[in-house]
Amino acid sequence: MDLGLSLDTSLLLVALVPFLAAFVAPFVHRFIRPVSGWILALVPGGIFLYLLGFVEPIVSGGTISAGLDWIPSYDIRLSFFVDGLSLLFALTISGIGALVVLYSGAYLKGHPHQGRFFGFILAFMGAMLGLVLSDSLLALFTFWELTSITSFLLIGFDHGRQAARRGAIQALVITNIGGMFLLAGGILIHQIAGSWDLSAVRGMGEVLRGSGLYGAVLVCILGGAFTKSAQFPLHFWLPNAMEAPTPVSAFLHSATMVQAGVYLLARMSPSLGGTEAWTLTLTIIGGVTLLWGALGSLRQTDLKQILAQSTIASLGLLVLLIGLGTEASIAAMAVYFLAHALYKAGLFMVAGAVDHETGTRDITTLRGLADKMPVTFIGAGLAALSMIGLPLTIGYFAKEEMYLGLIGGQWETALALIVLVLGNALLAGVALLVLIRPFLGDLAPTPKPPHEAPIAMLAGPILLGAGGIVAGLLPDWVGHDVLVPAASAVLGETVKSHLSLAIDLTSPLLWLSALTWALGILFYRQADTMRTLLRRFEQGLGWTADTVFDAVMFGLIRFAGAVTRFFHHGQLEFYLTVVFAGLALAVFGPMFAFGGFDWLVPAADLGDWSKRLVLPGLQPYEWGIILLAVLGLVAVLIAGTRLVAILSLGAQGTALAMIFLLFGAPDLAFTQFMVEILSVVILALVMTRLRLDERDHRPFEDWARDGTLAIVCGAGVSLLLMLVLTGTLDTRLSDFFTQTSVPIAHGHNIVNVILVDYRGFDTLGEISVVMGAGIAILALLRRRKAPLPPRSADPTEPNHRVTEAEA
Repeated sequence: MDLGLSLDTSLLLVALVPFLAAFVAPFVHRFIRPVSGWILALVPGGIFLYLLGFVEPIVSGGTISAGLDWIPSYDIRLSFFVDGLSLLFALTISGIGALVVLYSGAYLKGHPHQGRFFGFILAFMGAMLGLVLSDSLLALFTFWELTSITSFLLIGFDHGRQAARRGAIQALVITNIGGMFLLAGGILIHQIAGSWDLSAVRGMGEVLRGSGLYGAVLVCILGGAFTKSAQFPLHFWLPNAMEAPTPVSAFLHSATMVQAGVYLLARMSPSLGGTEAWTLTLTIIGGVTLLWGALGSLRQTDLKQILAQSTIASLGLLVLLIGLGTEASIAAMAVYFLAHALYKAGLFMVAGAVDHETGTRDITTLRGLADKMPVTFIGAGLAALSMIGLPLTIGYFAKEEMYLGLIGGQWETALALIVLVLGNALLAGVALLVLIRPFLGDLAPTPKPPHEAPIAMLAGPILLGAGGIVAGLLPDWVGHDVLVPAASAVLGETVKSHLSLAIDLTSPLLWLSALTWALGILFYRQADTMRTLLRRFEQGLGWTADTVFDAVMFGLIRFAGAVTRFFHHGQLEFYLTVVFAGLALAVFGPMFAFGGFDWLVPAADLGDWSKRLVLPGLQPYEWGIILLAVLGLVAVLIAGTRLVAILSLGAQGTALAMIFLLFGAPDLAFTQFMVEILSVVILALVMTRLRLDERDHRPFEDWARDGTLAIVCGAGVSLLLMLVLTGTLDTRLSDFFTQTSVPIAHGHNIVNVILVDYRGFDTLGEISVVMGAGIAILALLRRRKAPLPPRSADPTEPNHRVTEAEA
C-alpha cells in the first residue's frame, strides 16, 4: 500500500547532506579541532532522528517516495523510495555512522589529515545512504560507484604505506568490475521492463524471469553483488581493506560498502528470485563463503583480520538466507543484518581501542586487559554475546529464525541446515577468541602501557553492545518494527512475526542452538591447533586468490607496457602514415562496397565525358585565388629550403582561406586565417632554434610512399564530396537549426549557436584539448637551457674559455 506521501526535497537531502558536510568537515576541524568529532557526528545523528519519523508509516505498511527530474528528455528521475528494507539499512547506516564519526575524533586525534578523513567518512556514509534509498537503477549505480571511490580514499588513507595503497587499489578494481556488471544489468532490466524504477520493476518478476535475457540479467546482478559483498572467490579484497584506519573498518564491515551487495540481492529477490538458477547459485556461493570466511578467522591472530574474515562469513550467511527465499530465511536475514551490524561495529571499535591503548592487536601477545580496560571489556562482552547468539540477545533470535525454516525438509534443506550450524558454531568460537584471549588471564607486557580508552571511543562499543541486548529483551518490538517491514518488502507480501522470549525445552530449535554453542566452545578450545593446520594447508596450496590477483595485475601492466611501446614508439612519421592510410581506407572502403563510383559512369555514352567536365562559371579574381593556391602547393613541393617551404605553405593556406571567404564560409575563413597567423607566430618563436636554410634530403621510397598517400587521400576526399553533391540535399537538420536558433538558444548567428549550445559539450572538449596543448607548449617555451660548464682559463684545457682579446 502506498500512503501517497510526497516529499519534495527533505528526503533528497538525507542522501545529499552528508556530501555537504564532507565538504565543510576539513574547515570545521581546522577551527574547532578539539570537539570536531562531536560536532560532525551531529550530521549522521540528525539524519538518524529524521529517519525515525518514517518508522510509523512504514510499519503500517506504507511506502514513502520523492524525486526530481534528472534527465527529463530520457524520462530519468533522481528518485528515492523508502520501505521496510531501505529504512532498516538507512537507520543502521546513519546510527552507526554517528558513532563512527565520534570514534574517529578520538582515534585519529592529532593526525595531520584528520579533517580530510572526516570528509571522506561522511562522503562514504552519504554514498551508502543514497544507494539504499535510491529507487532509480541509474541513481543506485551512481551511488554504488561513489561507495567504491570513497572506500578507495579511506582504505588508502595512510598512503605512505605500500600495503595501504595496494589494498585500496585492489578494492577499487574488484568493486568497479562489479559496478560495470551492475550497470549492464540495469540497462538490460530497463530494456525488458521499460522502467528504471526499482519500485516498478519489483512487480514485474514474471516478465523478467520469462525473458530470454533473464540469464544475462542474473549474471550481471550477481556479478555486481558478489564483488561488493566479497563472496567466494571474490572475497580476497576485503581482508586487505583492513589497511584502513579502524573507524573505516568498523563502518565498512557493519553497515556500508560490503552490505551493498546484500541489499541489492534482497531488493532484486522479488524480481529475479524463485528460479532454480537463483536459488542454487546463492545458496552454494553463500554457504561456501560462510565456511571459508569462518575458517579463515581461526587462521588469523590479528584482531582486525579475525573480524574481517568473520565478516566474509557473515556476508555468505546473509547471501545463503536470501537464496533460500523462504519466509523464515528472509526474516532471519533482516534480523541477522541488524544483529551483525551492532556486534561487528562494536567489536571493531574494541579492536581499535586495544590497538590504540596497547600498541598491538596480536591475540598471541595480549592477555589480562580486563583490569586495565574494564569498560572496553564490557563493550566486547556485550557484542560477543550477540555474536555467539546466546539468549536475551538479538543474535539469538536471528539464529533461531535461520534454523526455523530448515527443520524436517529434504536433503537440500538438511545440507543448508548443517552448513548454518557449522558456520554459526565457528563464528561463536571466533567471538570467544576475541573476548577471552585479550582480556582474561594474567596481564602480558605490551608495547604501550595499557589504559582505558577515551569516552568518545567507548561510546560506540557500549551503546552498540547494549543495543544488541535491549533488542533481545524486546522481541515483540524487533518483530513488529524490524522483521515484519523488512521481510514484507523483500517478499512482497505481509509477513507475521513469532519472536518471543518464551523458551520451549522440547523445541528442536533450542537443541540446535545448544549444539551450536557446544561446537563453538570446541572450536575455541582447538583454535591454536586449527590455526596451525589451516596455515599448513595454505602453504601446501602455494597460491591464493590474492596471489592470483597480483599475477593478473602484473601481467596486465606488462601487456599494457608492451602495447604502449608498440603503438607509441615516438616516431611521428610512422604515426602520420598510419593515420592517413586509415583515412584512405575509411574513404574508399565504403565507396567500393556500396557502389559509390557508379555516378562517374555517364548514363548514355560511356566515352562521352564532356557533359561531366563542365567548368564552373567563376569570376577572374576567383580563378586568380585558386591559381594562387595551386602555385603555393607547387612551391611547397619544389621548395629548396625549409624556410621557403613554410612560407609557400602559408601562401597556400591564405589562398584557401580566401576561397572560404568568397564562397560563403566566413567562419571557416577566419579560422584558417587564425591558423596562418599562429603558424607565423610559432615560426617566429622557434626561428632561433630551427635551421631553416637547410633542405630535407629524403630517400625515394619516402617520397613515393608519402606522395601516393597524399594523392590517394586527396582524391578520395574530393570524390566523396562530389558524390555527396550528386545526391539530394536533406535540409531537415539545417531547417531545425534555423527554426530553433532564436527561440531556444536566443542567438541569431546559427554557427555560433551550434558551437555553444547544440554542441556545447563537444566544444568544451575541444577547448580543453586546445588549453592542454597550449599549456604544454608554454611549458616547453619556458624551459631554460642547461647552463654551460665553466671554462678553464688555461688554453691547453679542452674547455678553455676564449676571452674577448683572444677572439
